[in-house]
Amino acid sequence: MIRNSKRPTMADVAAKAGVDRAVVSRVLNEDATLKIREATRARVMAAVAELGYQPNAIARSLRTARTSTFGLVIPDFANPIWAKIVTAIEEEADHHDLLLVTGSARPGSGRAEHFLGLLQAGRIDGLLVAAPVAATLLPPSAERLPWLSLNQRIPGHDRYVLLDDPAAVALAVDHLVALGHRDIAHIAGPDTLDSARRRLAGFKDAMSSRRLTPCAIVSGSYTTDGGEQAMRELLAQPNRPSAVVVANVASAAGALNGARAAGVRVPREISVIAIHDLPLAHCFEPPLTTVRMPLAELGREALRALMNTTPEQDVTAVISEPIEIITRASTAPPRT
Repeated sequence: MIRNSKRPTMADVAAKAGVDRAVVSRVLNEDATLKIREATRARVMAAVAELGYQPNAIARSLRTARTSTFGLVIPDFANPIWAKIVTAIEEEADHHDLLLVTGSARPGSGRAEHFLGLLQAGRIDGLLVAAPVAATLLPPSAERLPWLSLNQRIPGHDRYVLLDDPAAVALAVDHLVALGHRDIAHIAGPDTLDSARRRLAGFKDAMSSRRLTPCAIVSGSYTTDGGEQAMRELLAQPNRPSAVVVANVASAAGALNGARAAGVRVPREISVIAIHDLPLAHCFEPPLTTVRMPLAELGREALRALMNTTPEQDVTAVISEPIEIITRASTAPPRT
């Protein structure tokens, strides 16, 4: 578990010393061309000591032909979940006077490989990889390059920052059980995604620990179309569940459409709860109950971990708070 604690930034040092951030950077990098009074230099160093500011490993090396630019590869821009994560990473980068370049890498697009090539060529200082990347695509020099996997584990590489998906799914199951549900199903994500596999495993473990058997498990993509098709498949099965945990909020929107198209009323005939939350979730019909995940914390911690570790160091961090239920109208006690 990682607790969110604010670390002093270069901007904090600059404000404390009463100088620009550029001056702080040049003082810390021992820039011989910087012309300032010794009293100013001493004031900067005093602020560094008082605040306990520690330059990150990559920032320290910016004086040796670094680019001050980081890359982020996400699966796509269609999934609204990424907006909050990208924003948090950008804000963290701003604190360190760094630039973030973001791209999407749909399967077969070749963009993930392109970003990895930029990293190998030294055109970016570090890379956060959130798009699915097979271990075989990583270059032979991967263990010597500053990259980190974001909310996915890549076999053979222990450099990742994850959300605590099992804890989120367990919270969703607890919410439904507290309402009186026992026949609970799961609309899982694609089994090609590590996040979907973690949520499925978490669902099975949560049901087992409560001595319940999953009513059904069907898979769908993290899209509205995928969620709608999965709900239709779920409702066509002989034993219809009274509630369903959906692995993704976008697919949950489609699941609500699928239930409505089948003439099944939510939550009167089936309750729906989704992992992740969106500002628009209260506009769904009915408003969707969700499990809100620490997306901003994930983004900030990932960039910090990338900046403050060397490529040889293992990073196996799990962001486990804050995770909370946002109760809306899509869940209710089962009909008797």
